[in-house]
Amino acid sequence: MALDQSFVGRTYPPTDPYEVGREKIREFAEAVGDGNPVYTDPEAAKALGYPDVIAPPTFVFSITFKAAGQVVQDPRLGLDYSRVVHGDQKFAYRRPVRAGDRLTVTSTIEAVKSMAGNDILDIRGEVHDEAGEHVVTAWTKLVARAAEEA
Repeated sequence: MALDQSFVGRTYPPTDPYEVGREKIREFAEAVGDGNPVYTDPEAAKALGYPDVIAPPTFVFSITFKAAGQVVQDPRLGLDYSRVVHGDQKFAYRRPVRAGDRLTVTSTIEAVKSMAGNDILDIRGEVHDEAGEHVVTAWTKLVARAAEEA
């Protein structure tokens, strides 16, 4: 069943704030194999003009993908998540994510398309800090594979 085209442009409520911790940043940097000290050493970060350690660029994915769950779990959209694969991801930063940030994400459906029986869903996540400053925009593309014929 094709996704409901009328959902294009629908925006979901902002998430509860996510507090970015130094340890989470360190764990993420280690997990992705990035040894840049700006991710683990507050003094290295301060030497580059940051108030604290900053997160690797893809760190924000964990926050924005969780926020996209509001879209994915919306039963009115008609998405069969058991058939979904992650198609693409991109980010546009205004500033780095920093330890101590309290971030919220507002998700909007930008596009719903069908190609070769597959449904393609583009979700934009706008990330703001607790002062309302725009930190980063993340785009997530999900592909719901076509059901196999019996």
